[in-house]
Amino acid sequence: MLNLIKIKDKRKEQAASAAGKAPVKKQSAGELRLHKDISELNLPKSTSISFPNGKDDLMNFEIIVRPDEGYYLGGTFVFTFQVSPSYPHEPPKVKCKTKVYHPNIDLEGNVCLNILREDWKPVLNINTVIYGLNLLFTQPNDEDPLNHEAAAVLRDNPKLFEANVKRAMAGGYVGQHYFPRCA
Repeated sequence: MLNLIKIKDKRKEQAASAAGKAPVKKQSAGELRLHKDISELNLPKSTSISFPNGKDDLMNFEIIVRPDEGYYLGGTFVFTFQVSPSYPHEPPKVKCKTKVYHPNIDLEGNVCLNILREDWKPVLNINTVIYGLNLLFTQPNDEDPLNHEAAAVLRDNPKLFEANVKRAMAGGYVGQHYFPRCA
């Protein structure tokens, strides 16, 4: 039975190419859901989306966050999203391309956001993740850190944390680590 379906699909493709038409690529359930999520995006004014590989590759895109309040006011932070074909049953893979001094983002760009890990549910969507990323910049969390050093400074000395964030965003060293300008 499965062989018959493959043969029928192959014949359809051959007929379409003989007629001068490009074969139609079937979309996975994940691609269909992601297309719906992106069409329904309600981005905060401090956030934008881009598709570096073009609109044909919806499964890989970037979100740019420009916080309009808090410690990170005036910064520009770029996040890459890689979405699996099994989305929404798996969360998207999110990395921060901008090196940032942040308790919830490590120096390799890994992001600590509960909805990208154990709290992910298929009812959540890309919009939820984007709002979560924005929340990380307005309310950094020192209780669930990836960058333990930054979390300890935020918890124990918020004024020093603020100074470190400003130094890092302006392009400079915080401890042994250099941060390129992102403000």
